[in-house]
Amino acid sequence: MRVDFTPIMRSRARSRLEEQLRYLDHADSVQQEQLVKLVERAALTWQGRRYDYSTIRTYRDFASRVPLSRYDDVRDAVMRMVRGEKDVLWRGRTWNFAQSSGTSDGKSKYIPITIDAFRLNHYQGANDVVNHYLNLNPHSKIFRGKGFILGGSFANEVNNLPRGVRVGDLSASLIDNINPLVNLFRVPSKATALMEDWREKLPRLVEESRHADVTNLSGVPSWFLTVLKEVLRAAGASRIHEVWPNLEVFFHGGIAFEPYRKQYEAICDMSKMHFLNTYNASEGFFATQTSWGTTAMMLLLDIGVFYEFIPLDRCHDDQPDALPLWEVRQGETYELVITACNGLWRYRIGDTVTIESLRPLKINIAGRTKAFINAFGEELMVHNADAAITAAAADTGARVADYSAAPVYADGGRRGRHEWLIEFDVMPDSVERFATLLDRRLKAVNSDYEAKRSGDIFLDPPTVVTLPAGTFDRWLAATGKLGGQRKVPRLCNDRRVADAILAFLDR
Repeated sequence: MRVDFTPIMRSRARSRLEEQLRYLDHADSVQQEQLVKLVERAALTWQGRRYDYSTIRTYRDFASRVPLSRYDDVRDAVMRMVRGEKDVLWRGRTWNFAQSSGTSDGKSKYIPITIDAFRLNHYQGANDVVNHYLNLNPHSKIFRGKGFILGGSFANEVNNLPRGVRVGDLSASLIDNINPLVNLFRVPSKATALMEDWREKLPRLVEESRHADVTNLSGVPSWFLTVLKEVLRAAGASRIHEVWPNLEVFFHGGIAFEPYRKQYEAICDMSKMHFLNTYNASEGFFATQTSWGTTAMMLLLDIGVFYEFIPLDRCHDDQPDALPLWEVRQGETYELVITACNGLWRYRIGDTVTIESLRPLKINIAGRTKAFINAFGEELMVHNADAAITAAAADTGARVADYSAAPVYADGGRRGRHEWLIEFDVMPDSVERFATLLDRRLKAVNSDYEAKRSGDIFLDPPTVVTLPAGTFDRWLAATGKLGGQRKVPRLCNDRRVADAILAFLDR
């Protein structure tokens, strides 16, 4: 009989949760303590000497001296770290870097994953997620079986890396550096988890997982769904609990889960299954869902990150005033800024978050500062699009596998409109009705969109282009971006992505 280690882990979780509860009334002091520690640890680095960290005592000292930065501002310093230079943005030498999506100039980003980032942030954040889940599910036996962790590889675009330096997906570095004891509780094997070619990797993932006693899943919803469908096909099953009867939770992150919820519910026994929202990015582990009543996530305050927030109406400024955590307002949306133990200082990661509550401070990801459509003054954000497309699917009996939307500009007597490229897992009863309901839902969740659509004067109704099954995966594979953490661009303010996908279909 397999030993259940859950009671031992639950005892450890309880003490950690009690510690976090004590922070509720002292969030400002906890965050200021984090900032002081970060500055002290980096005082002798190139960054620390540049801004005289040794004399910084308060947040105001820090904010007045250190400028806000985007990746292009730190690229040269990061590449010095990649080439092996130590004490640049963070103390010591950094051996791991997460390759992330390209910036405006088309180059990839390489986010440092320092030894302190592994220990204080990424692994502690993952532990906190499990701690909160155990608190939410007193009947959990999660450690009686194994976790299926879907990761990427060390495939990268950097030539002539120094010996020992590894660049690739964040998940690859996390799997490669994890405590070996954890491998007793996870699938697949490290060799399979780190494979680069997904055409070979996918069948290996299926074979290594479908005979295991999987109790929990961790990964990005879109790609994990593909893996689960392959597991079902190989097992000749219609529900995943026929394969893994003890599966109880999916820890998901990376993209919004709501557009995929119906698809997961269709293949799960929902009397056994839970879904827990997390905010784990290449730049750090920031937040986790802590109650079943809301998918809003509690910001983790003591794991090597100091947070700042830029009001949404200033997020396109170069050096706007940012607010510390203790000055934000409930219900407002901000661009997130981090200072962290990976050497990113006042770094604008490109995400926007909505403050859902202040005690504890809980957030929802609103979208990306560059992932929106505002071609006609409609200011459509990703969270608007996710909510509208989920509701339209429910209203028409559809299931959306993936989507991307872009503007179509006025031409030939037609007004501008939005074009939605949608891959359906289950087709709606009528594509035309789906488009009409999508339009109606968008008006309900976005007043700017509603104003631009009023009377069909400024903006025409949206159009829907249905894509064959697997189109997005094939397109991502053709662009070299298919993997465990791949993301289909949801909203684009130009036609580059939409036209590339349509051209790919015509080949």
